[in-house]
Amino acid sequence: MIKKLFKLTLNKIPRPILIRLSYWVRPMIAFVLKGEKYTDPIDGKSFRTFLPYGYQKQRPNVLSPSTLSLERHRLLWLYLQRKTNFFTEKAKMLHFAPEQAFYERFKKMENLDYTTTDLNSPLADVKADICNLPFEDNTYNIILCNHVLEHIPDDHKAMQELYRILKPGGYAILQVPQDNNRKHTFEDNSITDKKERTKIFGQYDHVRVYGLDYFKKLEAVGFDVKQVRLSEQLSQEEIERYRINSTEILPVCYK
Repeated sequence: MIKKLFKLTLNKIPRPILIRLSYWVRPMIAFVLKGEKYTDPIDGKSFRTFLPYGYQKQRPNVLSPSTLSLERHRLLWLYLQRKTNFFTEKAKMLHFAPEQAFYERFKKMENLDYTTTDLNSPLADVKADICNLPFEDNTYNIILCNHVLEHIPDDHKAMQELYRILKPGGYAILQVPQDNNRKHTFEDNSITDKKERTKIFGQYDHVRVYGLDYFKKLEAVGFDVKQVRLSEQLSQEEIERYRINSTEILPVCYK
């Protein structure tokens, strides 16, 4: 029943409305699912199960009831926590399509000069097109852009803009849904039907499926890309407890 309800909600309700509704529903679900088996490392809360999530094919036990984080968010948090000075070093940061799992926490961090941007999100400080950003060259020390580029028809232009506004010596973490069994990215602009897009690309508003050549695409605009396989440094118990995707590669991009 929960699985069917979540799938219907994801496919029928626009994302900005979902964000607003979640503020009311989230505390109730978190209370009902309290337990000890799985832990969200972002807030440290534990549950007997996580929720399912997915548009075309739902993944069981991946959506945290408390922060609404998914596998990618928890992996990113662990990377920032264990491998960087993100939580202590002063930095000017830009966050695209800010996720609820991070938004309030990042806003409260005194070491960050924190700005959010998006075309549609109610959490965005600056409404902007990622292909035409209203920011000066070499502005930000840190850029987070999590699962955005797969929505953008001209992703090369978007990557150029991200490189342009990143300060030399800064880094951008640019996560995308990636098929590690696919050598080359697949896109077909003739596919416009939402159901067909969901079937082929995994989500109705995606325009491509990235392959392993994604890193080369980032390098082509100037980034020095480090392919971080953090799960290889986690124990099997941590991977299961935090519900991490053990195959995900974090693209950490330097200028």
